Parts: sequence; C-alpha cells; structure tokens
Amino acid sequence: MPTILVIGAAVFGGWAMLLPVVPLALSLSGESDAIAGASTAVFMAATVAVQLATPKLLRAWGYRRVLATGAALLGLPALALLLSTDAIPVLAISAVRGIGFGLITVAGAAFVAEITPEHQLGRASAAIGISSAGGQVVGLPAGLALVDLTSTAPVFVIGAFIPTIAMAAVALLPDVYPKSSDDGARRVRIPFTALVGPLLAMIVLAAALGGVTSLVPIATHDVAIVATIALAATSACQVAGRYAAGALSDRFGPGRLLSPSLAVAATGLVLLAFALHSDVWALGVIAGGALLGLGFGACQNDSLVVIFAAAGPYRRGSASAAWNIAYDGGTGIGALSLGVLATVQGYSLAFVVAAVAAAIAVPFTLKT
Repeated sequence: MPTILVIGAAVFGGWAMLLPVVPLALSLSGESDAIAGASTAVFMAATVAVQLATPKLLRAWGYRRVLATGAALLGLPALALLLSTDAIPVLAISAVRGIGFGLITVAGAAFVAEITPEHQLGRASAAIGISSAGGQVVGLPAGLALVDLTSTAPVFVIGAFIPTIAMAAVALLPDVYPKSSDDGARRVRIPFTALVGPLLAMIVLAAALGGVTSLVPIATHDVAIVATIALAATSACQVAGRYAAGALSDRFGPGRLLSPSLAVAATGLVLLAFALHSDVWALGVIAGGALLGLGFGACQNDSLVVIFAAAGPYRRGSASAAWNIAYDGGTGIGALSLGVLATVQGYSLAFVVAAVAAAIAVPFTLKT
C-alpha cells in the first residue's frame, strides 16, 4: 500500500500540473477556448479508449508492467511540448499522454482492490484517492504559479519528470495478476442497474471538474492568483471528501453519499457561475471550487466502492475500467463541451449548465 500510494501521488501530481497549463498555453498562443478545452478532451478520449483494453492487458502483463508502461507514456512525451504549443502538436502529444494515463488509472484502482479485504475496501479506496488528490493539491496550483512566475517551459519539464518517480516505485510492488476464476464465474456480468447511479454521478461531476480546471485559469488570467488558490482549494476539499466518504462507506455501506455529493457540487458550480458573471469575484471563485471539490471527492469514493461491490472479486479490472471511463470520459466531455459553450455564451452559462446536469443526475442515485 505505501508503494501504490507513492505511485498515485506522483502520477496524479504530474498529470495535475499540466492539466490547466496545457489549455492555458494554447490560449496564450492565440487559440480559442474551444481548442484549449479540446486538449483535455483529446487526452481523455485516448485515456478512455485504452481503458477499455486495460483489463485484458492486466491479465496478460500483470499490474507492474501496465503501471510502468503507463507512467512512461504519461510523463516523457510532455517534453515535446517544449518544441511547440500550436494546436496540432499539442493535441497529438495529449493523445499519447492520455494512453499512459488510462493504463495507470485502471491498474492502480484495481490493484488496491486486489490486495484489500472487502470490509476495508472503502478506506483503502479512500487512501489511494487521497494520495492521488494530494498530488493534485500540489500539482494544480504549482503549475499555474510557475507559469505566472516564469513560463510554461519549466512546467512541461517538471510534469515530465514527476511520473518517472512512479516508474521507479513500480519495481517495489509484488508481481500481482488479476484473480482467476472458473468459467462459470467468468460469465457473471456486473448488473447494469447497479452501475447507472454511480457512473452517471461520476460522469456529470467529472465533466464539471474538467470544465473548471480548463476554463477558470483562462477566465481569471488577469488575476492569476485567484485560479491558483481556487484550484488548490478544489483539490484540498477533494481530499477531504474522499477521506470522509471512505470512513462512512465502511461503516454504513456504500452508495449513501452520491445524492448529497451531487447537491454540494452543484451548489459550488452555481457559485462559480455567479462569481464570473461580470467582474471576477475572487472569494466566490475560491468557495465555488472548494464546494465542487468536496462533492466530487465524496462522489469518487462512494461510486467506486459501489461498483467494486457489484463486480465481485473476479471483475476488479472491469469494474475499475468502467469507473475510470466515467471519470476520464466525463472530464474530456466537460472540458470540450463547456469550452465550446464558454466561447459562444460565456463562462457563467457554461457552469450553470454543469450545475443543472448535476441536479438532473440526483434522482438516478436515490435508488443506489
């Protein structure tokens, strides 16, 4: 567990450092908000595509090889961003990095479930979530602060280097493969009705987060410190949400926090929309980001435990893939669609639409 926690922090720290900076670099190069959001969307599209194949790769390669390959593909291509921040090269690099991220996200969550007793799965999922979100707490604001102090170049170098820490740490993991089962167990499918609520909640909140991380730095560029503090608050509250959800899930059972988490996140999105309506209201941006992070963190953990419980011990990889596809696909959809909406109608309306989507998802989680 300590080793996989280090891997999670390094991978997500490197990912988070570049997450708002790549769209910002495109914007500074003269590209539109839609193109800036597309960089995140392309990254996440590649992530989702490879996540579909990752359960088979885990059975063939084992966890260590998949994790090491993912860390290499996520980190090293970021150095190519030093050569160009034009749209086409950036989108191509984002696709390659997205493949690496897809491998890591599915393998990391499934590995934790593989080595953890069922009655401790909520807290174990919270632990890996907290380590990952902890990397984001540092990476998100640090990337923007470095851009403000220097340029995008140091961010690209550091963002390439940090995932190599994960590559080194993988060597310390046991050589674990997914649990095998007999043919009867293999034919068991995860019940679709058990997936609707948690996956829908993840999709809409991940979409909101993708839009916020891509667009808030651009919307507040004249007062860059606001975006830095807001994204730090988002990540810190995401940690708090995952921690609380992990403890409550093991005690009271999974699925009880999905509806409240959607409500809290929707409130944060409405506050963000109001804060960006005319002049930037710094406190509102920060508070809105914090509420979004709190709701999303709780939703992350509770939805993951629900899906693992429904999947059973022989479908860990498939369950992790489904959850991560909802997370990463939602992030890409949000970055692109909200970026287009912001270009046409402004930032406030984009975040209002995200809040409405979160509210619409609430009834689907009440049966979970």
